[in-house]
Amino acid sequence: MAQDTIFTRDRLINLAIIITAIWFTWFAQNFFDEYTVRIINNVAIFIILAVSYNLINGVTGQFSLEPNGFVAIGAYVTAILLVDAEAMEYQYYIEDASPWVLALQANFFWALILSGTISALLALSLSFPVFRVRGDYLAIVTLGFGFIIRILAINSPSITNGSLGINDIPEFSNLYWTGGIAIFTVIAILNIIYSKFGRAMKAVRDDEDAATAMGINTFKIKTLAFTTSAFFEGVGGGLLAALLTSISPDLFTFFLTFQLLIIIVLGGLGSTTGAILGTIFVMAGLEWMRFLDEPMDFMGIQTDAMPGMRMVVFSLILIIVMLFAREGLMGKKELKDLFKKKKANK
Repeated sequence: MAQDTIFTRDRLINLAIIITAIWFTWFAQNFFDEYTVRIINNVAIFIILAVSYNLINGVTGQFSLEPNGFVAIGAYVTAILLVDAEAMEYQYYIEDASPWVLALQANFFWALILSGTISALLALSLSFPVFRVRGDYLAIVTLGFGFIIRILAINSPSITNGSLGINDIPEFSNLYWTGGIAIFTVIAILNIIYSKFGRAMKAVRDDEDAATAMGINTFKIKTLAFTTSAFFEGVGGGLLAALLTSISPDLFTFFLTFQLLIIIVLGGLGSTTGAILGTIFVMAGLEWMRFLDEPMDFMGIQTDAMPGMRMVVFSLILIIVMLFAREGLMGKKELKDLFKKKKANK
């Protein structure tokens, strides 16, 4: 009876959170100013990327540095499918666009699905060589993949327009798309984590050799986490392309992966709630602190503009947080675990 009560309570909490998130998405899209909506759009996309990246890096414990590669694939696939042939012919300066690139067209929904699917299929093919190594070697291999994708984008001008990138991408990414897909991504990832596959992923993270001894097919579990993560990263890349309306290889450097790594470590490796909080803290916080770069009047004292000051302050805040919260803001806990703790204390 007690377990049934806890299960019902958890479902009600989850339902309340989902309804609140949907309501906030609708309210923000209709009542917030354009600048604020733009920031929330960016936060929603990075929630998709952070939550999916956390599945392979935090939940499964595989130190992978590949997100920029899969995000780039998703962004380019979406851009190619959305930009019409006439606009492509006009902007491809280095080399004429390939005929098959000009022939490809799809609506936004199918462009996102294809972006995620192609990223997932590539991750599936990569899993065979990638998961022959562990630890730091795995990080090096996946890091190299990100560099390869970027170099291919630069050196394939008939497909990607080379270093000039693709412009005039239709701006489809409003909050209904980004917020809706972010909510779906969080629900899907949490369902995986609380399934038998999620428990196997945590076993691989805690002790891969012991998991193998217990009969868990660790390669299958790591591949599942890797391909799932890649799918949502590809979708996130497509949303990013349709938000920015212009992409180039410079957008998908290792800095993107490093940014996501900061987010999931700050929030707590293995915590989906932590990944969400980390995204809000990093992406929205950096925008809010832009006033630090501008001239200020502090208690009657005028200060000149100090470009980069917000990054200094943000770095100090990160250091302080990591000193006092060694496992991140949430550790490995989820939101429902906080409610359980409160009830136990009572």
